[in-house]
Amino acid sequence: MSAIVIIPCRYASTRFPGKPLKLLLGKPLIQHVFESVSKAKSIDGIFIATDNDEIFRVVKSFGGHPIMTSQDHKSGTDRIAEAVMKIEREKKCIDKIDLVLNVQGDEPMIKAEMIDDLVNLMQEEDVKIATLVKRIENIEDIFNPNVVKVVFDLEGYAVYFSRSPIPYYRQFFYDKSYKDIDIKKLYMYKHIGIYGYKRDFLFHYIKLPKSSLEEAEQLEQLRIIENGYKIKIKITPYDTLGVDTPEDLEKVERCLSISL
Repeated sequence: MSAIVIIPCRYASTRFPGKPLKLLLGKPLIQHVFESVSKAKSIDGIFIATDNDEIFRVVKSFGGHPIMTSQDHKSGTDRIAEAVMKIEREKKCIDKIDLVLNVQGDEPMIKAEMIDDLVNLMQEEDVKIATLVKRIENIEDIFNPNVVKVVFDLEGYAVYFSRSPIPYYRQFFYDKSYKDIDIKKLYMYKHIGIYGYKRDFLFHYIKLPKSSLEEAEQLEQLRIIENGYKIKIKITPYDTLGVDTPEDLEKVERCLSISL
């Protein structure tokens, strides 16, 4: 199956305006994401969907392929769908798009292996949407609402995503300080925010109304589960560190500096 990656990249951010253009080791943040994705072996094209002229210009300057999209989108998935329509209409890529991967524009530590794993997973006929999870190794992440947890069934399909600790290990969490918990005894997984969609399911999904679970947790993927569709899960050994604040940018810079 043919596969493309689309990186949604908007300028506005409540906590970190202009985030995609902030420099990380001398390069704009979005360039790091693009270069990491470019190392994947299983994709036929990479596009950056933005709503900002300056981001568009910067992406062009480092050899990327920007797609201008509306400023009115309420989610990154809506932005991706518009980008796919423009790519197909303007014939910017392959003749037929089978798979669309969504990689966040604030994930400079994304690994090419993660993208290739997801493309391979999407080859299964019954898989309409897939994503990655990583076993939690840091006890603080369990109780951090910004770290999304996920539980999945024996066939590898997501049962639920939550900002709360799931599953709730009563024997460890009840009447205990989290500092006293042995993380090695817990099998808890955090969601890595990269998705793969079958092209036709992507356009079906964006037409679904917001669900009550999605509104409650502010997690878009719950719309899929609440409407009776399945999200395939793959465990990855790789971790990522997204950039939501200037402090996060400093953390990523330290991590990347060590790996150089």
